[in-house]
Amino acid sequence: MGLTRGEKIFGYINILIMLIIMFITLYPLWYVFVASFSDPMQLAMGRVTFWPSGFELASYEYVFGMNNIWIAYGNTVFYAVVGTLVSMVFTVIGAYPLSRRRLRGRKLFTLFILITMWFGAGMIPYFLNFQRLGFMDSRWGIIFTFTISTFNVILLRTFFENVPDSMEESAKIDGANDIVILARVYLPLSVPALATITLFYFVGRWNSWFWAMMLLRDQQLIPLQVLLRRIIVETQFTTSELADVSMFQVTEQTIIYATIVVSVIPMLMVFPFIKRFFVRGIMVGAIKG
Repeated sequence: MGLTRGEKIFGYINILIMLIIMFITLYPLWYVFVASFSDPMQLAMGRVTFWPSGFELASYEYVFGMNNIWIAYGNTVFYAVVGTLVSMVFTVIGAYPLSRRRLRGRKLFTLFILITMWFGAGMIPYFLNFQRLGFMDSRWGIIFTFTISTFNVILLRTFFENVPDSMEESAKIDGANDIVILARVYLPLSVPALATITLFYFVGRWNSWFWAMMLLRDQQLIPLQVLLRRIIVETQFTTSELADVSMFQVTEQTIIYATIVVSVIPMLMVFPFIKRFFVRGIMVGAIKG
C-alpha cells in the first residue's frame, strides 16, 4: 500500500527531528575530537567549529608523556573488566532464582529488591558503611561497591522467564540440577540480554568517578576518570609543567580535549561489537511472553 500525503509528511518531519537530535548528541563529541587536533591559537580565537583549524599533535604527546596517565588507564581497565565480571556473576545468580515460579516468596523477594530502586540511604551512610567495611584505598572496594544494578537484575529475570519451561523440564529428566540448567540452557539462550547488560555494566564502570574519588587517596589506585576530572576541574598547569613544549603548541584547553578523547576511545571501540545484541536484548527482555 502506498503512503498517504499525510504519512509522507509525518515521515519527513520525523526524519528531520531525528537528524536534529543526532546532531545535538554527536556534535559535542565531534567538537572535542577536532579541537584536540587543532592549533591552540586558532582554537583560542574561536575558529574551530566543524573541522580542525591547523593540525597539532603536541597535546597528545603531552598526554601520553604524563607519568600517571598509564597507571590510571590500567586501573580503569582493571576496574571495568573485573568489576563487570563480578557484577555479571551476581546479577545472574540473583536473576535466575527470581525467574523460577517454584521459588517460595518470589514476589516478596522481588519487592524487597525493587525497593532499592525507589529508596536509598544517602551518600553519608553509604560512605560510613564503605569505611567500616574497609573499602578505603582498596581496589576491591571499587570492585564491590554498587556491584549490582536492580534494573539489570529485573531485565535478566524477565528474559529468563521467557525461556520455555519445557526446556527446563527436559533437562531435569536428563538428571540436570539447577546449576547445570542455568549454565547449559539459560545462559546460552540469553546471549543478547547478557551482552546488553554487560555493556551497561562496562560503560558504568568505565565512566564512574565519584566513589573512586571519595574512597581512594592513593594516587596509584585512581582510575582515569578521576585523573581527567582533576585535569579539568582542579589542575592548573604551570609554566614549569609546560616547559618542554611551546605555549603555541599546547594549552590547558587542548590538553583537556586530548585527555577526553583518549578516555572515550575504548568505549567507541567496544560498542560496535555489542550493538547488534543491544536492541534485541532490551526488547526481548522487556516483553513477557
